[in-house]
Amino acid sequence: MSELYFLDTKSKAVFAPDGPKPQFIFDAPAFKALVVGLEAGQQIPPHPAGSAMYHFLEGEGVMTVDDETFAVQAGATVIAPNGAKRGINAKTRIVFLAAKSGE
Repeated sequence: MSELYFLDTKSKAVFAPDGPKPQFIFDAPAFKALVVGLEAGQQIPPHPAGSAMYHFLEGEGVMTVDDETFAVQAGATVIAPNGAKRGINAKTRIVFLAAKSGE
């Protein structure tokens, strides 16, 4: 583990015209942390996954967890329980931090 402290987590986000490019800042079997950048109009389609926390560092968008929809912006945190479908649509450029148990 070369890095355990990140002074500017947002700077780790990668933006690409063909969609999200998650950047793992910690990747161990039992726990994963990543930073994701989405350009305005990009999305992560709804998909089921394990328990996870999403904390938004920049931008505005909409996140769905199963049948609930949440407006997200810098400072918002969303928890998705194990097996819940989750997806994100970016209204503006978004940067978020995700943490999840290993799957």
